[in-house]
Amino acid sequence: MTTMKPVMRGPARRLLPLCGLALLGGGLIATSAGGWMPHLSPRTSAALTPADPDADMPVPKQHSSSSSNTTRVTGIEIPLRVGLQAHVPAQLGAVLAFYRTELAKRGWEEKPDGTVVAADHAQLAFVSPKGPATLKLGRAKDETIVDLVQRNTEAVAKADFLPMPGQARLIFGYLAPDVASLAINDQTIKIAGGENHPQTLDLPPGTYSYQLVVSGYTLRSDTITVAAGETWSLRLGDGDRKPDQIY
Repeated sequence: MTTMKPVMRGPARRLLPLCGLALLGGGLIATSAGGWMPHLSPRTSAALTPADPDADMPVPKQHSSSSSNTTRVTGIEIPLRVGLQAHVPAQLGAVLAFYRTELAKRGWEEKPDGTVVAADHAQLAFVSPKGPATLKLGRAKDETIVDLVQRNTEAVAKADFLPMPGQARLIFGYLAPDVASLAINDQTIKIAGGENHPQTLDLPPGTYSYQLVVSGYTLRSDTITVAAGETWSLRLGDGDRKPDQIY
């Protein structure tokens, strides 16, 4: 784990309504998921074609099922993050070729760094017109599994959730005021707490252990792995819920 000194920033500009004891559990950040849509298509070796040629997040017409999800912030119309998941009864190479073609049509530029392509999985990074994006492909039950994510830099900057260059950002809080602390990266950060008082912390990329300490007692311990340019919310008071990547 890196030992670089983190940069701690003050409260985020936009205020967050909290739900129960969970930071970001209420109205500020909302993740919505579209229904899992079955699309029964026979297996075919024909070239894959888009179900909707004008869709921002393309999916092959030949997919067997698909779903979508978005992460939004109260007061900002455009989503912070959009995701598409799909199952396609075609070989991984054919699905990869489809996405390289269709995403290029939409102005996405593939980044050579970090590209991984193997017989049963692939991972590609892109620069899209709206921000960073990733495509992950896998194989299961003779189908190719698609996980396509696009992040919106403008929306995240408006929400004041954009990390410092080369850093990752954590967003956290606690409903009860002046009783909780976050122990992470060899430091303990006092959480002001109370409604609508989130705090942010920028860290170098890496894997970190963290603990939520309330009135001297450790209520939760977990780990989180973050990469440069990512933003995560820590669900400190939300049971066993894992951190959510919001950018």
